[in-house]
Amino acid sequence: MSISVLICDDSALARKLIALTLPKDWDISISFAKNGQQSIEAIKQGKGDIVFLDLNMPIMDGYQVLEEIHKNDLPSIVIVISGDIQPEAHKKVRQLGAIDFIKKPIDQEELINLLSSYGIYKPGNQICKNNHIDESNITVGLRDAIQEISNIAMGRAGDLLARLLDVFVLLPMPNVNTLEVSELHMALTSIAATDDVSAVSQGFISSGISGEALIIFHDASFKDMAKLLKYPEKLDAQIEMEVMNDISNILIGAFLNGFADQLDIHFSQGQPNVLGQHCRIEEIITDGLGYWQKTLAIEVNYTIENYDIKCDLLLLFTEDSIETLTHKIGYLLN
Repeated sequence: MSISVLICDDSALARKLIALTLPKDWDISISFAKNGQQSIEAIKQGKGDIVFLDLNMPIMDGYQVLEEIHKNDLPSIVIVISGDIQPEAHKKVRQLGAIDFIKKPIDQEELINLLSSYGIYKPGNQICKNNHIDESNITVGLRDAIQEISNIAMGRAGDLLARLLDVFVLLPMPNVNTLEVSELHMALTSIAATDDVSAVSQGFISSGISGEALIIFHDASFKDMAKLLKYPEKLDAQIEMEVMNDISNILIGAFLNGFADQLDIHFSQGQPNVLGQHCRIEEIITDGLGYWQKTLAIEVNYTIENYDIKCDLLLLFTEDSIETLTHKIGYLLN
């Protein structure tokens, strides 16, 4: 009798890559869920003997799915596959009942070794009944693919920040959109509609891809950021600039490296530039980003658990970069 396998991830790219990674001689039937709520419904229908579960999803996230499985004693073996690779995330999912954790992007050898170690799959000993779903029917759009790549890059940046500061970084789903200049201004204004903010920008470039990274710091965050970075001095404008540069170097550098690694490219980064301190977001838009006409924008909102720290990372790619990004993403699907 075939084992029912459920792949739960909001990203079509992730669902396709996980399905492609599963052993071809494994006697299984595959189902898919786009969010945690759908996964619980599928498990209750007997479609989730083995569940490959993402953490960052809409409607019901992976942590909530694990809680629901435990509360209702649902018969599923759960393996988390996530871009959130913080040590605390590993600890939390195991406490909630997941048997193991695999980081994204998924490695086939690692997955097969893990399945074998638990006796879930035995290489060469399975009778294949061709119950695999045709993964070629899973359509992956550019926005979905970039969102998933950004999700993994976000996780790497969050993990580095978490390890350096000994904290747990709350990671949302990245927001990816193609924006005209007026829409970009509206999006930036909505980030800090009532707060005073400070901001740092840093340009980046690769072959056929270029843009600018922007980090917006909410002013209320500086006290806790300085504390975590162990600055002993009383906060002043110079200390705040050092704090901004330290956090920016961590988040921008780690995000761009994680993004580039997946596309097999390398970004060169310019010098960081302070766009403004303790000002309204409209001033930063006018002074620092007035030249943008149209952009592919990736937005990530980082917050730190138990601290009053919030900063927003935006990656703004030039319109000319989209063709190269599309070409590079195509390699992930082959």
